[in-house]
Amino acid sequence: MRPRKVPLRKCVACQEMMPKKELIRVVKTPDDEIMIDLTGKKSGRGAYLCGKRSCFKLAKKNKALDRALKHAVNAEIYDALEQDFIRVEDEFIAQKEAVTDEE
Repeated sequence: MRPRKVPLRKCVACQEMMPKKELIRVVKTPDDEIMIDLTGKKSGRGAYLCGKRSCFKLAKKNKALDRALKHAVNAEIYDALEQDFIRVEDEFIAQKEAVTDEE
């Protein structure tokens, strides 16, 4: 049996290609709400970021999420996303380690 192909996505900040499960998805829902999607299944336009704070800060500085989501992201939303990013960072790291343990 052939091994499964691992889906790759690019971090909008550092432009590094990584497996989809190693990135955090930021989604713009059809209701124009911007949020972090750890499941990767919410409907809407998505953009991927590494799990590092430095990548988030770079995306904020370069307005990478604005371009990737094709929607203007104002400063309040970036601040709220940064708080969410810090909160989910530990959960994301634990989830990532669980995936690598299974393989």
